[in-house]
Amino acid sequence: MSQLDPATPRLSVGCGAYDRTWPLIAGVVRPEGFALDWSILPPEEVFLRGMLGGEFDITEMSLSTYLLLRSRGSCRYLGLPLFVSRKFRHSALYVREGAGIERPEDFAGRRVGVPEYQLTANVWVRGLLADEYGVRPEAIHWIIGGIDAPGREEKVPVNLPPHFRATRLPAGETLWQWLLDGKLDAIIAPRAPQAFAAGHPAIRRLFADVPAAEKAYYRKTGLFPPMHLIGIREDVAERHPELARALATAFEKAKAFAAHELHQYAYDTAMLPWQEAALRETEAVMGTDYWAYGIEPNRKAIEAMARYSFEQGIVDRQLGVSEIFPLDL
Repeated sequence: MSQLDPATPRLSVGCGAYDRTWPLIAGVVRPEGFALDWSILPPEEVFLRGMLGGEFDITEMSLSTYLLLRSRGSCRYLGLPLFVSRKFRHSALYVREGAGIERPEDFAGRRVGVPEYQLTANVWVRGLLADEYGVRPEAIHWIIGGIDAPGREEKVPVNLPPHFRATRLPAGETLWQWLLDGKLDAIIAPRAPQAFAAGHPAIRRLFADVPAAEKAYYRKTGLFPPMHLIGIREDVAERHPELARALATAFEKAKAFAAHELHQYAYDTAMLPWQEAALRETEAVMGTDYWAYGIEPNRKAIEAMARYSFEQGIVDRQLGVSEIFPLDL
């Protein structure tokens, strides 16, 4: 590996360690003309320190929070359509046993707990309920607070229009206790309640066969929900106008490196004994370029997220794609 020129600009990065970012973290792939100093962080921490705190030159961001901040003109970062985290979210719907919720349509008129209203995962779930099952967000009473520990707050406060029903948990109380007490019918969250992970009989997932539901959703809609994207702090982007394109090229190369590793079968890159079978099944449903970067391959998903954000009262206007991604790649 060649030595870097000491004059090469060094930029800080806050991001998770994913198979598609490891080649960049390890220095196997480098953006032309730049050196990157990585801080490997979980999403909650990198969002606070990066997207909200401005600590990093380049940072991983929540897509929903980014749209909210962009709509207010208060985002420190300019987003790139490099979706380092994506996930179907049918697994995020947890229902109380005995609540009478057997189908997605049964969510209408219910009291549903969420750790934050504007979490990207929750935005996609509400979009799923509205578009696929006719349950609009106004039809649900949202209870907002910590799942297993009290005191969780929205990363960015949301001022919902009055036709949305949303209530904050009282101090010291948790969504899990409310569900046990019958005050909640369900919880929607990207992280499972601890009791679900422990096998508590009072809670179950809405979809008994999550992969089957997600594959059917993809076949119908073509959507593979983006969760997180990469952003460049605005002052850094102004100082280095060539950075956005260099990063886009490097992230594409890193993703291609990860995909190549997945497709060799002499050894497994993850601790999954049937990794090859899972990959073949994924590609049979979604094609070979299912984790695409860039605007055009993701335009439908970007526009869906922008619409959901507006329809759910998070932003006061629907953002256009060019406003979301203003940098020229």
